[in-house]
Amino acid sequence: MSRPESLSPLFRSLHSIKGVGDKLAALLTRFFGAPEGQEAIALDILMHMPSGVVDRRRQVGIAEAYLNQIVTLRLHVDRHQPPPRGKLHVPHRVFAHDDTGDIQLVFFRAQGGWVEKALPIGEERFVSGQIGFFNGEKQITHPDYVVEPAQFATLPLVEPVYPLTQGLSSKALGKLVRQVVDSVPELPEWIDAETLAKNKWPSFVEAMRSVHLPEQPSEAELWGPARMRLAYDEYFAGQLTLQLVRSTMTAARGIARVFTGEITERVTHALPFSLTEGQQQAVVEIRADLASPDRMSRLLQGDVGSGKTVVALMAMAAVAEGGAQSTLMAPTEILATQHFKTLKPLCDMAGLGCELLTGKMPAAERRAILGRIASGETTIVVGTHALFQSGVEFHNLGLTVVDEQHRFGVHQRLALSDKGRHTDLLVMTATPIPRTLVLTHFGDMAVSVLREKPRGRQPIDTAVLSIGDYGRVIARLQARLAEGAQAFWVCPLVEESEHLDVVSAEDRFAELQKVFGDQVALVHGRMSAAAKQEVMQRFSANELKLLVATTVIEVGVDVPNASIMIIEHAERFGLAQLHQLRGRVGRGSVRSACLLLYKEPLSETAKARLDTIKSTEDGFEIAERDLELRGQGDVLGTRQSGMPGYRLAVADVHRHLIDYAHDDAKALLARNPGLTGAEGDAARTALYLFRRDLAIPLIRAG
Repeated sequence: MSRPESLSPLFRSLHSIKGVGDKLAALLTRFFGAPEGQEAIALDILMHMPSGVVDRRRQVGIAEAYLNQIVTLRLHVDRHQPPPRGKLHVPHRVFAHDDTGDIQLVFFRAQGGWVEKALPIGEERFVSGQIGFFNGEKQITHPDYVVEPAQFATLPLVEPVYPLTQGLSSKALGKLVRQVVDSVPELPEWIDAETLAKNKWPSFVEAMRSVHLPEQPSEAELWGPARMRLAYDEYFAGQLTLQLVRSTMTAARGIARVFTGEITERVTHALPFSLTEGQQQAVVEIRADLASPDRMSRLLQGDVGSGKTVVALMAMAAVAEGGAQSTLMAPTEILATQHFKTLKPLCDMAGLGCELLTGKMPAAERRAILGRIASGETTIVVGTHALFQSGVEFHNLGLTVVDEQHRFGVHQRLALSDKGRHTDLLVMTATPIPRTLVLTHFGDMAVSVLREKPRGRQPIDTAVLSIGDYGRVIARLQARLAEGAQAFWVCPLVEESEHLDVVSAEDRFAELQKVFGDQVALVHGRMSAAAKQEVMQRFSANELKLLVATTVIEVGVDVPNASIMIIEHAERFGLAQLHQLRGRVGRGSVRSACLLLYKEPLSETAKARLDTIKSTEDGFEIAERDLELRGQGDVLGTRQSGMPGYRLAVADVHRHLIDYAHDDAKALLARNPGLTGAEGDAARTALYLFRRDLAIPLIRAG
């Protein structure tokens, strides 16, 4: 279905709007982050929400206008006092009065006579701005508005305030907003009448008018009916997209896999421990999906060290019982290698062929591995995204396991299974995700959760110290390393920065070398994969005692003997990062410690983060607190992950609406999978309006 004709005014280039030339159009295209090769459109303006409002309704006499208040005054202009010629630092002053007192209007660098034209002596003008004082006299510096009495109706008494960029004035943007809002067509309603009435929500067009052109400040409030309705709309379009992705992936017929139990039993015997209850439950859920004729699309989320890789191995063993292959894809070579090291010995004991395939392998070795994958000799392949490049042919790919799924978006989820026509998909993440965000970003997937840590995992003692205690920290570290311990020391930057007063990994490495000599090494993201691998191998083999690193070690590094984690400038890390980094220790039999070193002064948010990490090791509790402290924007990592961004919905205020949007989208597709008739037209309009049109081709005939 093509885009509804009624939406054309909103999809026109900004060039077509009166007053927008090449320069302003280019500025707005950069500001709104339009895709490469495309221009910003009218819809970008409409979806650019105000961050607040200015209330100019206070119309009083000068005597009742108080310091820092924004007022609108009706003034009689008495005289002008321009600056002496050539003295641009001296302001142009306009003296004016009303029946209650006197005031000065102050303009700096006012050249060209425009002030005299705007405020002619002897005439009246409405002036709006913030009251200030200078030498005991009331004044307004650079009034926001000066209008003739006949033009008073053009003065916005309640004015939205928008986020801006250099070169874009609030007046220029406000003028554009008014033009775009006036062009919004009446649209078919996608919210049912009962929900609208119950919540007292306006129509989409009325909601946009209330937010962008409010007559009362309350109309634009985040918790007001207009903004609530728009937040729901955005969530609904996102949920409908994810439900369509899910129905597409599961409707593509999979294979009802048959299990003999033979290989999974061999893997179970090979494990040096028994599965936790959570792992057993996840295996049951995954096997049920694999046995179904629909394709599996499941998210396995578990805290750091909860044993997701073993659950994935049990799933891959089950698939192997039916003669099919599996692949485990990780976002980095370090993580892929780590997974391979975990899986390979277990696979060998269970009689499963397991290979590692990365982009940096010698050509001859790579060709040999590709041959074994194509022949089916290799049952499990571990690697990076290189697994899905052309040239990698599987004999019979049955299951794709993806680690750290938050690095991949909805588009990639649809593309991942193309290597195998009936491939099931299991996705793993060590980032515990609050329920709100599971629905927001993974609403297309079934979810299994691992909450327990494997038996035998040691608790981690967490302490918070000022960097002023550096000497004590070094002395204690020397004693612990002499006893045989190994430690990580993490810094936020690779090298010194001109802009940030932060100790870099390179500088800290140089300092620690003076104390620990060749027992210490450095690893960071700018090193070659081979160099990083060599350092990590030496650390794993206990040839090195202390590893200075950046967050390159955040995910997937498993050195059981490492029992100390020191994070310098801990105030600069997010909660999820701090939790992930702490999870690199506590993996062996020795009680472990995590030391958070901070530099004063601490902001309230940084203090709250450090208090949270100190008080709990529960990743799910930490994730919920992270959402409260940071909002939805970046809890899962980076915006460029292909996840849906939200411009109207604000998680702190609107998160309760996502449950309703999820249920409503699910119910809509259950009763109308082809989105036909008036109801379907309205839903499709919402998808286009909120730029979720990637979902349109996924709509199936009922």
